[in-house]
Amino acid sequence: MALPRAALAGAQLEEPMIDAVRNALSASIHSAAPPIPEFNDTASRLAYLRWLGEMSERLKKKVPEPQPRIEFLQTVWYETRRSALDVSLVLGLIQVESNFRKFAVSSAGARGLMQVMPFWTRVIGDGDAGQLFRMQTNLRFGCVILRHYLGLENGDLFLALGRYNGSRGKAPYPNAVFANQRNWKFTDRPSVD
Repeated sequence: MALPRAALAGAQLEEPMIDAVRNALSASIHSAAPPIPEFNDTASRLAYLRWLGEMSERLKKKVPEPQPRIEFLQTVWYETRRSALDVSLVLGLIQVESNFRKFAVSSAGARGLMQVMPFWTRVIGDGDAGQLFRMQTNLRFGCVILRHYLGLENGDLFLALGRYNGSRGKAPYPNAVFANQRNWKFTDRPSVD
């Protein structure tokens, strides 16, 4: 029997954080908002449904069961919107980090889909690192952490991705995420009647 391939995550570094930042990140993690998409108009809802259908087809080989696949896509869409991140970037990051494996663990101890280091649960969570295997919890932590790193790096995505991986300033990791991001780009082309 073959053992699952190890996750390729690097080691995010625990860095000192002022209380205001820690409190803001913690509040973001603890928000009880469910991943239910809300739309201002019908066109936005239809665009989302087209995205969901297209991404579901692309993800079929990685997540064969329809219900978990749809739940994952709905949640990643919601969490990226919540953190003001590009959904294709986060899907590319997940592909690099865990290859869409919910229970992936790296040699550095990072866990779950977005390979979040357990120290984050102590710094901004409730200290229960086992929760990082819950899909929504992992996606929420990962998106909030990436958004935090983008802020620290003044919007420089290359440096933020390196910081996320614990390899700040080195090209292989950000380049891998950018390359995989292309797999998840979506151009909405509404049907013409």
